[in-house]
Amino acid sequence: MAKRDLASGIASTDLAEGQIVAGEVDGVDVVLVRHGGRVCALSGVCTHLKAPLADGIVVDGTLRCPWHHARFDVKTGEAVGAPAFAALDRFEVVEEAGHVRIDPTPRAADAGPAAAGSDIGRVVIVGAGAAGHACAEMLARHGAGASVTLIGEEGEGPYDRTFCSKQYLAGKADRDAAALPDLDGVTLHTGARVTAIDREAKAVVFGDGVTLDYDTLVLATGAEPFAPDFYGADRNDVHLVRTLADADHLIAAAEQAARAIVVGSSYIGLEVAASLVARGLEVAVVSDTDLPLEKTAGPEVGAMVRDLHESKGVTFHVNRRVARWDGRAAMLDDGTRVEGDLIVAGIGVRPRTALAEAAGLTLADDAAGGGVRVDDHLRTVDSAIHAIGDVASVPDRRLGHPIRVEHWVVAQRMGQWLARHLLGQEARGYDAVPFFWSGHYDLSLRYVGHVASPADRAIDGDVPEQDVAVRFAEDGREQAILTAGRDRLSLETEHAWERR
Repeated sequence: MAKRDLASGIASTDLAEGQIVAGEVDGVDVVLVRHGGRVCALSGVCTHLKAPLADGIVVDGTLRCPWHHARFDVKTGEAVGAPAFAALDRFEVVEEAGHVRIDPTPRAADAGPAAAGSDIGRVVIVGAGAAGHACAEMLARHGAGASVTLIGEEGEGPYDRTFCSKQYLAGKADRDAAALPDLDGVTLHTGARVTAIDREAKAVVFGDGVTLDYDTLVLATGAEPFAPDFYGADRNDVHLVRTLADADHLIAAAEQAARAIVVGSSYIGLEVAASLVARGLEVAVVSDTDLPLEKTAGPEVGAMVRDLHESKGVTFHVNRRVARWDGRAAMLDDGTRVEGDLIVAGIGVRPRTALAEAAGLTLADDAAGGGVRVDDHLRTVDSAIHAIGDVASVPDRRLGHPIRVEHWVVAQRMGQWLARHLLGQEARGYDAVPFFWSGHYDLSLRYVGHVASPADRAIDGDVPEQDVAVRFAEDGREQAILTAGRDRLSLETEHAWERR
């Protein structure tokens, strides 16, 4: 179907307040939005992974992406909410005599507000993953990059870690596509490890003894994968997937392999399974549960995801553990032999708290998910030190207790919130609603909110047809929703809970 030509214009009555009208101008996808009585025209494709913004929603002055919930300022096009960082192009709009017409020449988005002369002092961020990069990027975007030092242990610049189990591993994107935006003015140290924090001197100590002073220290040390503990787990054909280097090693091994064994049926494990199938490998999954994702999404969604993977040729060995691996086959704990050329372990992660613990910062207990305990302004017990991302145990106003969430967008939004707070733009406490997505072949799952267990759930829709919403409650109150094929509902629920 031909797209609507917005250069020739539409009737003003065709564009109600808050409505999105999609079309094109000179072959470029564009969306028209009326907000606050003003008509705005923006490029119609999300700058994150090219989702059609016409399928999104407009709320609170933002245009929100239907796939990964990125947010753009309707008036300026600025990317104000992760996972998008690049702004949308804008187009000039003329509305007269009951007609709306677009000038076909795109304009760059308006620049975000400067730091307004605020003196944020020396900000040192330890960890260049999702949270650390997003915090540094937002500070730099608002003119404060020269005050920021970002320290990463890996020997390369910040990148999108989700590519490691999805697009890059599957061969659908190259390495450069995973790179995160450059940081204007920020001092970036790669391949550098902070070994201690001197709270009295307000300095971090590197492995070579060099120190770096700070006024504000941000711990974004993330999480690290659990290592498998079966016999033979130390072989070089047993892989973890956390970094781009891990993905590189696995891709190289997969090119010489025909069969892979994935240990663990978590989101990451199953994404790896789908990516290896895309590379032409036979894949077997060994899981210590009845169904994949059962502990987080419930048995109905678990069965749907299992059936999808099995339709692609994946075999499952459930309620089993690997006892031994010799490079040719895995022996399971019931004596079953599963042949393979390599193993990938996806059995979870733990927060990297050693640096914080050695500095005397308060940690959350294991029952609460561990991590560094912070208040609703992401401050540790030392007011000069903040913690964000996978390592942070954060108060959740909706649940009434702290949570630690290991998801990419959550970490990015936490980093962005902290940057705005340091710039004096956020006075209220951090209260973002958690969100993540998971991709399996053509199936995309969206999850909004957080519950400790999926036991209290209500299902609406047809699970086998992948058109479903599963609502989860905690202490009798709905606190999370998982959707497949219902992207608008996911967006609308997220917004409703923000307002709640």
